Amino acid sequence: MSTNATVTAVFRPCEKKLARFYDIALIVGGSLFIAFSAQLAVWLPFSPVPVTGQTFAVLMVGALLGSRRGFFSVLVYIIEGSAGMPVFAAARAGLPVLLGPTGGYLVGFLAAAYLTGLLAEKKWDRRVTSTILAMLLGNACIYAFGMLWLSCLMGIGKSVLAVGLYPFIVGDIAKITLAAVLLPSGWKLLDKSNLTKK
Repeated sequence: MSTNATVTAVFRPCEKKLARFYDIALIVGGSLFIAFSAQLAVWLPFSPVPVTGQTFAVLMVGALLGSRRGFFSVLVYIIEGSAGMPVFAAARAGLPVLLGPTGGYLVGFLAAAYLTGLLAEKKWDRRVTSTILAMLLGNACIYAFGMLWLSCLMGIGKSVLAVGLYPFIVGDIAKITLAAVLLPSGWKLLDKSNLTKK
């Protein structure tokens, strides 16, 4: 058992073909979880960016699946949406979504899932404080790309912060708190079951 395993790595089959199938299933499943979470959307009257469950899903997928599988889950999700599947927020689809106000956030999901997964592989998801820090860093990736793209569309100014950052802070705190409870608790259950000692 690798010392830098994520939660899903604990259950990964040893046999090569089964392991490959397991990885593909996790990647597709992760993309579908993000797609489902994207439908939990609330549109704000003053912002072109909706409040969704996507950020929580992306960070959890990264933490649970690891850097590579988390990254590919988000990539598959973006490909699904770009190809016309109604997986983006509020069942939207197509390239116009990627080129619109939320496009930067979608690209930021790739970096966030990879970074959160990488930190989980280094055991950051096993304690509350380090989980919170990992989630904050993942969120920072999302906002870095999202705000940069919004600035390109709207121009640099306070209005970008008002529509692309401030409305989401309270929700992000709630999501990070939930992740900080779930991930370390999951590891404690696995440790008690002796699965991590295989």
